[in-house]
Amino acid sequence: MKTLHMAVPLGVLLGIASTAVAQSYPTHAVSMIVPYAAGGPTDTIARIVSERMSRSLGQTVVVENTTGAGGSIGVGKVAPAAPDGYALSIGNIGLRASSNRPPRSARTTRPRLRSGGR
Repeated sequence: MKTLHMAVPLGVLLGIASTAVAQSYPTHAVSMIVPYAAGGPTDTIARIVSERMSRSLGQTVVVENTTGAGGSIGVGKVAPAAPDGYALSIGNIGLRASSNRPPRSARTTRPRLRSGGR
């Protein structure tokens, strides 16, 4: 029972603190990096999403197309950014799924045992 009495005020304080932090975001424009050329399907989706985000957040969301290397340059631009929510990336499943996979040869290569004269 004592634990419950201490947990409730702590939960309220944490809730108030998180609300205060949430109210200050965003204070300036948000960048949405699209790692593909303008006019493609990913860019179209990004522009639709950014327009709705702008209305919802009350702040400008800028779409930046950073092409090259199959999307790696655009993702590389977002990766070192501060984790403050002002640099976002949008992409497709191909880029996300392939970025951490080993090459096909490393996944399928098995040692071959030879016997006899072969």
